[in-house]
Formats: sequence, structure tokens, C-alpha cells
Amino acid sequence: MKLFDGGRAPNPRRVRVFLAEKGLEVPMEAVDMGQMAHRSEEIARRNPLKRLPVLELDDGTVLTESIAICRYFEELHPEPALFGTGALDRARVEMWNRRLELGFYAAVAAAFRHTHPAMAAWEVPQIAAWGEANRPKALEFLEVFDAHLADNRFAAGDDFSVADITGLIACDFMKPAKIAMPEGLDNVARWYSEVSSRPSAAA
Repeated sequence: MKLFDGGRAPNPRRVRVFLAEKGLEVPMEAVDMGQMAHRSEEIARRNPLKRLPVLELDDGTVLTESIAICRYFEELHPEPALFGTGALDRARVEMWNRRLELGFYAAVAAAFRHTHPAMAAWEVPQIAAWGEANRPKALEFLEVFDAHLADNRFAAGDDFSVADITGLIACDFMKPAKIAMPEGLDNVARWYSEVSSRPSAAA
């Protein structure tokens, strides 16, 4: 198998952090997104959306979308469990991963893609007003997340999960999106300190 990787871009990094948590090594092919190589014929014939990451299996089967790729590896290597164990735990992980992805990660990404000058050729049309509108949305979600973390060590409870990976990547993406972390979110600060200090965060 081969993982077509996009470097520091958030979604490829999400898969790399997941694999690091699993202790898995997967052959990777670096794709230079800065040079728009993700829009090449090589990627397009595997993923018509021309986005990364892309996982190609030995039989030629192709998987795209970072969480789908992570789920594939979870099924092959269930330990440590990063999508939860048991019906209720798995549902909580799914709930918080979706909340973090839609309420936080997507808002930060929209702010970056629609306001950063380097993204003008990528996000067509680039709508600055939409990017600006998403900055407060990300901050509003962090308030909700901070309240939740008052009673939870990690996003979905006592155990680290894929939801924490999504949250970590979104937090780190705030800097290039020019969104400052608000003061007073002590629970988020505690959580971020813990998840960002895990060895996998360097993946």
C-alpha cells in the first residue's frame, strides 16, 4: 500500500498523527501541495476531488478522506482503540469528532482558505467575508468545548481518541488562519498542553 501525503496540510497530518498513535508505518509518497502537485494527473486519477490524503491499497483500491482512512486502519489494528470501545463509547467519539470537525476544524479552515493570500488560487472564488465570518464561529465553539472539558480529560471522555486528533489539528491550524486563542479557556489550555505533548503530535 501507499499513502500519498500532503505534508503539513491539516488532513494529511491528521492521518499521520493517527498512524503514529497506532505505532504503524505506512509507505508514503510526498506530494508537494505548494506546487499544486495534488492537482496532478497522478492524484486526479485516484481522487477526482484532487485532495489529499489518498491511500492506495496493494490491489489498487483507493481510499480518500482522512477519517475514512483512519477507520480502515482502526479495523485492521484495533488497539489502541481510537474510535472508542463498545456502543456508547464509539458513539461519543463519533459525536465529538463530528462536533470538532464541523464546529471548529471547518471554521478554522474556512477562515484560512478564504482570507489567506496564498490560497487565492486554491479557493475560487475566495470570499473574504465568509472567512472573516468563520473566525468568531471557531471561538464560539471553543467556549463550548472548554465547558465540556471541565468534566472530561479528553474530547470524548477519559481516553484519547480520533476526536482529540481532530481538535489538535484544528488548534494548530489557528495560527496560519490568524485566529488567536482566547484568554481564560483554562480547560482547553490544559487539554491542548496534554495532547500536543504526545509524541504523535510531531508526526
